[in-house]
Amino acid sequence: MSSAEPVEARWLLLIHQVPPKPNYFRVKIWRRLQRLGAVAIKNSVYVLPRSDQALEDLEWVRREIAEGGGDASICEARFVEGLSDEQVEALFHAARDADYVQLAEDVRRLFDTLPAGREIAEEQRRQAASEHARLERRFAEIAGIDFFGAAGREAVDGLLAGLGQRLRAQVRPSAAAGEARQRSDVHGRTWVTHRGIHIDRIASAWLIRRFIDPAAKFKFVPGKGYRPEHGELRFDMFEAEYTHEGDQCTFEVLVRRFHVADAALQPIGEIVHDIDLKDAKFERPESAGIDRLIAGIAMATKDDAERLAQGSGVFDGLYEYYRRKKG
Repeated sequence: MSSAEPVEARWLLLIHQVPPKPNYFRVKIWRRLQRLGAVAIKNSVYVLPRSDQALEDLEWVRREIAEGGGDASICEARFVEGLSDEQVEALFHAARDADYVQLAEDVRRLFDTLPAGREIAEEQRRQAASEHARLERRFAEIAGIDFFGAAGREAVDGLLAGLGQRLRAQVRPSAAAGEARQRSDVHGRTWVTHRGIHIDRIASAWLIRRFIDPAAKFKFVPGKGYRPEHGELRFDMFEAEYTHEGDQCTFEVLVRRFHVADAALQPIGEIVHDIDLKDAKFERPESAGIDRLIAGIAMATKDDAERLAQGSGVFDGLYEYYRRKKG
């Protein structure tokens, strides 16, 4: 009887001990691991997704610990009992989302320093541009260790893009008009977004198929490193043609750029915005219930096509309610 094929290890673990003194050395190692994107699963046990680059990075940390009088080992691992792969991925999501939340606050703070009008004094523009560049570098650092595509990435990407547009120049009416695509240009296209769809991607796909491109086909790809094929349109993912812009979620951007004039979509957009961006901008009372309903769908199935099918039913009902609601 042949034995089963061995399951490849998905993770690298750094198991280490550092001397209690000097204190700065422990902090130094902790910061080094933070910059690599490693997360702690126990005291002194850190994990990274297995890759050649991760192994090289951890080798340098292990050498540094040894030179500082500590002890460290690196091992390939797969979780059999206790922690599951999904729970480990959730640790990475939580760590990166915390980074994105802090960065989003910094971007919004810079936005708030700019005058409400379109004109910005040159000195203020230079200072803001310098800070904008620093925030973009920080975003690139976080995205570089966002191994599983945390939900907060698109929001910050959109905020930074909106800030850049605000700093570059006044908005020209001709440019704003040219931004909108005719719906005939996108008929029957393949719309691409990353796997693990949730509120904004589900709502956006529903909007695309119902109001923009009834013949749309959807493709779900890894959140990082995907290069679109000819004719594909990406949405609600990093560097997509349609994604967050400024403080608008992808659903709102699609409604605006395709000029979808339907009053029933406004409250739906506000609900999606509040759930996705978590900024309580509209504070619609329905948001909490829709949030839990979509979360339940996501928990019930990992299949993105099935999530979209079930989620579309939710938005069909929500749209019908607002379409018929008086006032």
